[in-house]
Amino acid sequence: MDNIRFVLIVTFAMLVFMLQQAWQQDYGPKPEIAAVVDAVATNTKEDLPSATGASAQTEPSDQDTTAVPLATLSSANIITVKTDVLALEIDIKGGTIQNLDLLDYPQEKSNTWVNSLRELIGLAPTEKNTTPVRLFDSSQEKLFVAQSGLIAESGFATAPNHHTVFKNEQTNYDLQSGQDSLTVPLTWTDNNGLTITKLFTFKRGSYEITLEQKVKNDSSKDWSGRQYSQLLRVPDTTSGGGMLTGGMRAYAGGVIYTEKEKYQKISFDDMDDENLDVATVGGWTAIIQHYFASAWVPPADKENHFYTKTLNDARYVIGTYSPLVTVNANSDAQFVAKLFAGPKIQPMMEETAHGLELTVDYSFLTFIGKPIYWVLNQIYNAVGNWGVAIIGVTLCIKLLFFPLSQASYKSMAKMRKIQPRLKELQERFADDRPRFNTEMMALYKKEKVNPLGGCLPILVQIPVFMCLYWVLSETVEFRHAPFMLWIQDLSSQDPFYVLPVIMGITMKIQQSLNPAPIDPIQAKVMKMFPIIFTIFFLFFPAGLVLYWVVNNTLSIIQQSYITRQIAKMP
Repeated sequence: MDNIRFVLIVTFAMLVFMLQQAWQQDYGPKPEIAAVVDAVATNTKEDLPSATGASAQTEPSDQDTTAVPLATLSSANIITVKTDVLALEIDIKGGTIQNLDLLDYPQEKSNTWVNSLRELIGLAPTEKNTTPVRLFDSSQEKLFVAQSGLIAESGFATAPNHHTVFKNEQTNYDLQSGQDSLTVPLTWTDNNGLTITKLFTFKRGSYEITLEQKVKNDSSKDWSGRQYSQLLRVPDTTSGGGMLTGGMRAYAGGVIYTEKEKYQKISFDDMDDENLDVATVGGWTAIIQHYFASAWVPPADKENHFYTKTLNDARYVIGTYSPLVTVNANSDAQFVAKLFAGPKIQPMMEETAHGLELTVDYSFLTFIGKPIYWVLNQIYNAVGNWGVAIIGVTLCIKLLFFPLSQASYKSMAKMRKIQPRLKELQERFADDRPRFNTEMMALYKKEKVNPLGGCLPILVQIPVFMCLYWVLSETVEFRHAPFMLWIQDLSSQDPFYVLPVIMGITMKIQQSLNPAPIDPIQAKVMKMFPIIFTIFFLFFPAGLVLYWVVNNTLSIIQQSYITRQIAKMP
């Protein structure tokens, strides 16, 4: 069996599948999304969690009788918060977090090297959208907010939910130089002795927001209630994807992590089909997208209930509510939760919650992907360049599979050596195919050549190559990461297509080291493969193409050496 033909056919099939997926995502039929009118303006409380005996009996307070759409809120109702990595708004109506920008992550990266070259040859520089990525958004077509509140148990006094208007001391909070944390307080009282203080705490360099809801019961009656925290989103149909993010659109939707089932995807279609209702100790709920995640993390030592809801106007809710807590008269209690809203940087997410790093989805090859990511991270910490880290991990993988590659290349070298004799047999028995096959197998046996020897070692390596593809496509650290010269973003295509052309050349050289197919038609088809793959790789992220260039180059060196050694043998 011709090894290179087998590998190319498998790879070609993978590329065709990825192209089909990208085409369907970008140009295929899409479900109609109803216009979002007056989002979160409902006063029916349909977007509250249905905890047993809780929300159904909870009536809005007088201040909730007129709900206001997010898009028309006045600036007096908005608190702006800015840290070194986040800029966001907190709506005093419920303490809803909205319009959250990731300051270190621009929408697009301006390539100064390319612009300088364009100016040199008289072309206008390319304009890029360098505004920060907006994770939470209050606009109607991209509605995505983080909500939280309390729900009083049936028969008890009311409690502030995300429709309740709080009081605030100031409208602007900035994390000052030398300041490690920042706290934004909101207060509410029912004028009967129950006071709720809602605190949002931000830390320098962190995408984790701590939520504390302090209940002070100065009334003469006990109070019982639960805390809930949820994400409300309209699916974003305007975001890009496809080829430039690695050939396949990354998953965007809900995910949960439970003690029993571990990591689970809960897509918007799943939410349409059935409401989620799961009890678990610890865990978290989230909505993720390519490179970024938003997750509510309740206390890990308590049993929490996870839920989803599908609301009107194509809105979806995923969240968690706490166990029932009773606050005796003239006493107090505290509810705590954490919100992660930022890039999917695995070490940072591991510190926030167990299993949160799994939102970086390496599909079913996670058990291989995590070690590859770890090696990449270690090399980057040593050299400070993700492009060099890709080269380093490629070298590590080649060393790991050196014995298998050695066996594969030896088999191909032996096949190449007996190629003239096979050609002779083909000509001699051109009209007798069964006799040709018999004579060919006899020649293999005599020369101790295993026709499958070049294929089987490659089969073992294919999962690793596939996993590396996912790692390079899903890891946010590669987004806008520079390599050298004109390659200033490893997550986007080579602006001058130099790497894809080099990849095609190395593929052609490697093909010349392999035994050519005996069939002339197959031989002509094989000669077209480097051109076809070069065209495919024109649109692939530079990081992926860099890996293939380095891998092909190392393979050429190893295979050339083995081929020369086999050729010297009698």
